Amino acid sequence: MKEQWLESTRGKGSLVAWLADGLQKKLSVKPSRESNVIDISYSAGDPAFAAAVANAFAQAYIDASIELRVEPARQYARWFGEQDKGLRENLEKAQARLSEHQQQYGIVASDERLDSETTKLNDLSAQLTVVQGHTAEARSKQRSGSASGTLPEVVQNPLIYTLKADVARQEAKLQELAGNLGKNHPQYQRMESELASLKQRLEAETRFITSGFGTATAVGKDKEAELVAAIAAQKTKLLGLRQAREQLAALQRDLDIAQKAYEGVSQRFTQSKLESQFTQTNVSVLTLASEPVAPSFPNLFLNTLAGILLGTFCGVGAAFGLEILDRRIRSAQDVAEMLQLPMLGVIPRRKRPGRFSLARRKPALLLE
Repeated sequence: MKEQWLESTRGKGSLVAWLADGLQKKLSVKPSRESNVIDISYSAGDPAFAAAVANAFAQAYIDASIELRVEPARQYARWFGEQDKGLRENLEKAQARLSEHQQQYGIVASDERLDSETTKLNDLSAQLTVVQGHTAEARSKQRSGSASGTLPEVVQNPLIYTLKADVARQEAKLQELAGNLGKNHPQYQRMESELASLKQRLEAETRFITSGFGTATAVGKDKEAELVAAIAAQKTKLLGLRQAREQLAALQRDLDIAQKAYEGVSQRFTQSKLESQFTQTNVSVLTLASEPVAPSFPNLFLNTLAGILLGTFCGVGAAFGLEILDRRIRSAQDVAEMLQLPMLGVIPRRKRPGRFSLARRKPALLLE
């Protein structure tokens, strides 16, 4: 075959293309009109070679259909593989940013810390309200002045109550001694001094209790200032946590988007990779070509019959053609038409041919 190729093409072109062109010249492919069946036949001098070539073309068609289906899947698999790698890196970066943010602000997956910090702020606000109320009350009690003896803390104090009772008894005894002994009596004067001592003690205890309101007011102011500072710090902390939560939500959204994109591309990559390894097709060989026992041509009977019919028709046609082309003079009318002269008459021959004579004598013609 190589020598034939060199002889016919002088080494130009491709041997494979020359062989393929030679094989295709003797190949016959006939698709069915009512079904998807394709009939492949090949003509060759060697019946085994003809069957092998027909089967090879059928298998090549199946291989080509598989390749046409698999090659795009391979390209998709390569492209999705590159995209999968990039999206996986983006996903890992998003996860790293989210973890770093959680570790920086100490944020766990739930909102428990934010809720606890909000509760703490509410508790501090409630404490501040209570302390402000106590401070205002202590300040008003401190400013009571002469009415400090009527304050509940003073009235309900057991020592004050006892001292007031002693003062009342001492005043009653003093009045009794003033009526019996007189104010200049030593016993009266002694009891009067004792009464003065009791009153001084009562005033001292009252002032002591009243001075406690000033201390409570000062302590309340300090406590109020501490609570205000704590509330401000807690608000700042809570705002920071909320901002951190918002940043965390944004990072979580980025992570979710990256996760969905990665999962979608990964799924397509896996599907394309499986399709690129697919070896099945919807084309199958119904019947393999087998070595024929008799040649498809020539058919002696049909060729002989066709030769007889063709010869007969050709002979008849040739006879008609020769007869038409032969311009012999067969009648007087032919002579007149050929010479373009009028005919005066026809002189017949005297002797008539025999009955069985094949030749026919022509009459003589007289022309003007």
